[in-house]
Amino acid sequence: MAHLAQLNIARFLHPLDSPAMKDFMDGLDPVNALADGSPGFVWRLVGETGQGATDVRGPFGDDVIVNMSVWESVEALRNFTYHSGHLEYLRRRREWLHHVGISAHLVLWWVDEGHVPTLDEAAERLAHLAEHGPSGYAFTLRTVVEPAAP
Repeated sequence: MAHLAQLNIARFLHPLDSPAMKDFMDGLDPVNALADGSPGFVWRLVGETGQGATDVRGPFGDDVIVNMSVWESVEALRNFTYHSGHLEYLRRRREWLHHVGISAHLVLWWVDEGHVPTLDEAAERLAHLAEHGPSGYAFTLRTVVEPAAP
């Protein structure tokens, strides 16, 4: 059975310790807990703190935040993203984050059940999406490509 991996990246508008980022930073633990408890959630990237991934940088640059997770289905990811308390933070994302200089900021792809994706794997999928558009290799929530039959 295939699971859905997702990566999204962005740049911070302000330093993490600035007053402008307080609501964002205060919301990380509750939103991460909400994800962890959501139906269909499988795994998410965490940094050194063991909570969020604000300290993870990877191949995207020191000024880019990463969010990567695995879900049982597209529907599970959509339900968390658009039908939970996460939506309140999603609606406010432009107060904290931007995508200037980032050609593609969200990518989805299918992984085998039990596979934990790496940031290098995610970067490759994101680059493929930016260069070639949606396909079975890399796609978005707007252009979902179902997994190939076994």
